[in-house]
Amino acid sequence: MAGLLLLFALLTVGMYYLGGPVETSDRLPSPFGETIYFCTITALTIGYGDVVPTTAFGRIDTLLLGLIGVLMTGLVIAAAVRGVQEAARKAETRGQPR
Repeated sequence: MAGLLLLFALLTVGMYYLGGPVETSDRLPSPFGETIYFCTITALTIGYGDVVPTTAFGRIDTLLLGLIGVLMTGLVIAAAVRGVQEAARKAETRGQPR
């Protein structure tokens, strides 16, 4: 998970400097805060469309951010399922029904 977060941070910085993110309302380059917002929304696979990349690197970066988001979501869900399974196993060994 830490590796994915580090990769997310690197891709976010790359997006700011090389991705050419712009706001769709006025077509001005996005400040760093808007770029972080765009990358977070992309990684969460929401994608509002109010900030878009304008370079080929930015589009590839966006694709990678989406994949990272799917992987992080999967890891969080897997950890939650494992926690529930372990709690059920402990309850079962104490003789308590599920």
